[in-house]
Amino acid sequence: MLLPILAFPDPRLNIVAKPVVEVDQRIQKLIADMLETMYDAKGIGLAATQVNVHERLVVIDVSDTRDQPLVLINPEITWYSPEKHVGEEGCLSVPEIYDKVERSVAVKVSYLDAKGKPQQLEADDMLAVCIQHELDHLLGKVFVEYLSKLKFNRIKTKMLKIQREEEKDAQYEKMSRPKL
Repeated sequence: MLLPILAFPDPRLNIVAKPVVEVDQRIQKLIADMLETMYDAKGIGLAATQVNVHERLVVIDVSDTRDQPLVLINPEITWYSPEKHVGEEGCLSVPEIYDKVERSVAVKVSYLDAKGKPQQLEADDMLAVCIQHELDHLLGKVFVEYLSKLKFNRIKTKMLKIQREEEKDAQYEKMSRPKL
């Protein structure tokens, strides 16, 4: 089932996620729904926070074939490489906005997999960036918060304007339907 993705600057994106207590059927359904939502939105990562579930769960697929999902439950980055890289990032919660963010080139992360089994992963390049980006969401942080105050405020204003226009369009659509 496709889940609605919260759009910045929705304050729910700033809620810090709580640990997943049990990897049960509810979590399995959430994983499946998040993967479907991420693939449908053409994303490479999605945090539960972005679909208004404030638990420490992330799905990622950076493969070219879009068939290698990675599920991280209660993920914790245990090591960041001292080497940094500045790269362009985007976000499903901030559509059509891309900007440069500095991230560690590699990370080590410990987590539970989709079956609830403890795992460790060493990631670099795109996967490392994606993990850092998605885990920021679990801490209530959106990538635009790394930008200058000026850029941040411009993006916030633009997103609010888009949301107002969409609400207006929806109202107009509702009013222009024939009454039966």
